[in-house]
Amino acid sequence: MNRPPNRLAQESSPYLRQHQDNPVDWYPWGEEAFAAARERDVPLLLSVGYSTCHWCHVMAHESFENAQIAEFMNAHFVNIKIDREERPDVDGIYMSAVQALTGSGGWPMTVFALPSGEPFYAGTYFPPQDRQGLPSFARLLSSMATTWQEQREKILGNAEAVTAHLREQTPPQTESPLPEDFLTQGVENLSRVYDARYGGFGRAPKFPAPTTLSFLLTQPQGRDMALATLTMMGRGGIYDQLGGGWHRYSVDQYWLVPHFEKMLYDNAQLTRTLLSAYQVSQNPDFLRLARETLSYLEREMLGPEGGFYSAQDADQNGIEGQFFVWTPQELKLLGEDAEWVQAYFGVTPEGNFQDPHRPEFGRRSVLSVPKDLGVLAAELGRDETELSEKLARARQLLFEERQKRTPPGTDDKILTSWNGLALGAFAEAARITAEPHFLEIAKQNAEFVWKHLRDPDGGLLHTYKSGVAKVRGLLEDQALYGLGLVSLYQAGGDLKHLHWARELWQFCAAHFWDEDAGLFYSTGGPAEKLLTRQAQAFDSAVMSDNAAAALLGMWMSRYFAGETEGERLARRTVQTFGDQMLSAAGGFGGLWQVAAFLDSPHTEVALLGTPEQRRPLEVELARHFLPFSVIAPAAIGGGLEVLEHRSGAGVAYVCVNRACDLPTSQVDVLAQQLGKISGER
Repeated sequence: MNRPPNRLAQESSPYLRQHQDNPVDWYPWGEEAFAAARERDVPLLLSVGYSTCHWCHVMAHESFENAQIAEFMNAHFVNIKIDREERPDVDGIYMSAVQALTGSGGWPMTVFALPSGEPFYAGTYFPPQDRQGLPSFARLLSSMATTWQEQREKILGNAEAVTAHLREQTPPQTESPLPEDFLTQGVENLSRVYDARYGGFGRAPKFPAPTTLSFLLTQPQGRDMALATLTMMGRGGIYDQLGGGWHRYSVDQYWLVPHFEKMLYDNAQLTRTLLSAYQVSQNPDFLRLARETLSYLEREMLGPEGGFYSAQDADQNGIEGQFFVWTPQELKLLGEDAEWVQAYFGVTPEGNFQDPHRPEFGRRSVLSVPKDLGVLAAELGRDETELSEKLARARQLLFEERQKRTPPGTDDKILTSWNGLALGAFAEAARITAEPHFLEIAKQNAEFVWKHLRDPDGGLLHTYKSGVAKVRGLLEDQALYGLGLVSLYQAGGDLKHLHWARELWQFCAAHFWDEDAGLFYSTGGPAEKLLTRQAQAFDSAVMSDNAAAALLGMWMSRYFAGETEGERLARRTVQTFGDQMLSAAGGFGGLWQVAAFLDSPHTEVALLGTPEQRRPLEVELARHFLPFSVIAPAAIGGGLEVLEHRSGAGVAYVCVNRACDLPTSQVDVLAQQLGKISGER
């Protein structure tokens, strides 16, 4: 029987719209739901997830599409479906509740709350039948409904205790200075959990951790860990060996079998890390991986208006990874090259992956690179150059064949914060490769955000879909997009982008900073008032908004004379979280980057002249890894202190702590000057 769509049919979020045909009477987050719960005197049931979440799909199929379960939910609860990417502020609060109640977290997230929003019970995935210590979802619903009717005081007490805990989570204020060996301690703590055999940190599952890798690249004693990790990741199945781009994480220790969704934030952040790794090592493989990732983002994640989409799904036709895996039989289309290409990509008859929910699909192989092409060529007695050319053709043939399959679903909402990461990736790629195409994509993104996502009351809105922008007052949008604009200025030389970044920094300082606590709150200004304001310093999959705001403050202090507030707030932020950074070094890569920035000298590189006149000098500059240097390209002097009273066409000025080398128009002289400040031998 056909039923009319529920309220979610009116929402812009692709994740919410995935549930519009559920028999559950879903509400979106908002006052209408709270009012209905108060009027009916029933609790709220919050279900939080995102469009590319595999287990969210599983629970939806098992429970939310079940008419009997839906009938019980509708009778005893007001049910709210939330897209965690659209409302990270709401998600953050209730995830803290899940972690407080269960000791862990994840999605799908299931929360029972009072009509006023205070949580009293929470968990993640619940199966359709009792399984592995988890109650069935139906039994849980029955228990919650009975307790609400018969033990209301117990529920009210739980809600009061959990809410009090959430409001007490702000780290204690500290004014203690950082130890002199703070950065050294951070690297040493990371080395203790480093996997020297396969790269990365800890055991399975393994996440890319781009913020931590980027920090390690700034520390000479940490670079080998970062470079080895990126090398192993690039050979594994976590990297899409045919289409470019990175899957979410590896389910094993070896980077072989991924969880197959692709997220904008992973691909943007890893591109920046790979570009840095290329500068540090001059290893062309890192530049290749960065380019292929950018090609993937442009091909599959860039919308026609200039904004980048959020994510691509792990499942196709209800089968996890179906789009990406292969059998030896399928590789026979390569003809006489099939056998050695099969060996190169590690494709075997027994395979290395099977969807546990769809065993009938059989075992197949995630493509990886178990041995270098040179090693394989030697084993086969073949010429490596010849195999390299054949491999390029084979990859293209397999890619074209794969394009005939049902593609992964794409979540085409546009998130400002994640677009800031993509903006920075394309801008930095334009600066390092000198390719105008990358710069054009970055400029178009900035124009899109300027046109569609500015809040009339200041700052940036969070999300855009189908012509509608919404969700106000999130720190992550201002800070991460501001950092992207800094990179765009460094690549293109248009001061309007740096001044826009300055406006966003001022908005951050005015609306999110708490002087007493010594940190930035995740919401502020015109944001919706929720149960509590959170302060995020731990990097989840994305650099924390405290780290991003502190980095933006550092850049503004370095670029604009006399504006020391950004550096002061950055230092306070690191001091506030310093103990946590040392106790869990792997979770604070963003703040470790802030600490490294604070420890770096004030270096400036001004490049004067038209883009054509500057180009040879900029190409030389791009060879050097200078992560914390003010880079100021300009047609004429003026507009910034670093550009004042300077003239010339095709001239570079290099300064360290206000002491400057002689200006030069000679590339070899600039190379020597930059080599000194980058610590090169």
